Amino acid sequence: MKTSILTILFCMLACCVNAQTPVTKVNHSKAVKTDVVTTGEMTIRKPDYICISTDGGKDQLIMEGTKFTMTMNGKKHVTDSKKNPMFATFKKVLNAVINGQPIPTGDDMTIQKSEGIQTITIMPSGKKRQMFTSFVLTVDSKSSAMKRMRMNGRNESYTEYIIK
Repeated sequence: MKTSILTILFCMLACCVNAQTPVTKVNHSKAVKTDVVTTGEMTIRKPDYICISTDGGKDQLIMEGTKFTMTMNGKKHVTDSKKNPMFATFKKVLNAVINGQPIPTGDDMTIQKSEGIQTITIMPSGKKRQMFTSFVLTVDSKSSAMKRMRMNGRNESYTEYIIK
């Protein structure tokens, strides 16, 4: 009986352990001469939770279910993939990567494969004004591990996460 309870407890704890990976964040703005570089970590909990926290937790990007929350420079931005088609595609791709599944295809995305790396570019459909003009994810095809995530903004600015 004790062994059964310990086994169940161990399995429950093992399923809830967070996978934490070091991350470097690069903020590039055309108007500023030098990029702002900070470090932090990415936490993944299956099936669909990602938190990238940098600069001592001051900046965060959180995907939890269909909700996306981004805190940058003290400003909080929230969107939902149910309301925003570009984030819906982004969520599908991230879920596939997290869960080691094939990358889905869609009209609002392109996939390029080269030397064991997949580069997935997600572009918004329509001309709706959005915070980001596109997302670019770089994934190691063999390990299904995300290597880079870049969010392109207007005026050649971008935020890029480099995952170690």
